[in-house]
Amino acid sequence: MDWTASTWWWLGTAALVAAELATGTFYLLMLAIGTAAAALAAHAGLGHIGQYTIGALIGIGAVALWHQRRGRPITDTTANPDVNLDIGSRVRVEAWTGDGTARVHYRGAAWDARFAGQGTPQPGEHVIRAVLGNQLQLDRPAA
Repeated sequence: MDWTASTWWWLGTAALVAAELATGTFYLLMLAIGTAAAALAAHAGLGHIGQYTIGALIGIGAVALWHQRRGRPITDTTANPDVNLDIGSRVRVEAWTGDGTARVHYRGAAWDARFAGQGTPQPGEHVIRAVLGNQLQLDRPAA
C-alpha cells in the first residue's frame, strides 16, 4: 500500500488533535488546522513546497489569531449585570457602622454590605452596584 502525502498530513492532524485532547491547549488545535489545510493542498495537487507553505501559513496564522484573542483583558464581572443578576437590585439598609459597612437582608439571607457611593452613607434604600465575594457593594439609587 502506497501512502500519499495527504495521508501523512491527515495522520499529523489526528496526532495533533489527540495531543490537544490530552493536554487541553488550543495552540495544538490551531496547528492541526494548519496540517489539515496542508492535507487539502495535497488533495488539490500542490507539490511539497506548496503543501508546507499552505500548512505553515494557516497554522501560524491560526496560532497568532488565537494568541491575540487570548491576550484581551478579561472584563470585570463583579459589576456586570449580564453576569450577575443581583446588580441593580434594591436593598434596605437599617443602619451603617462607622467604617461604612452594614448587614442587610437580601434574598432571604443576611449579607455583608459596604457603601460604595459618594459622601456619608445614610440608612434607607440602596442599589447593588457590585458583588465582591459575599459582600454587596451598595450605592444610593439614582434620582
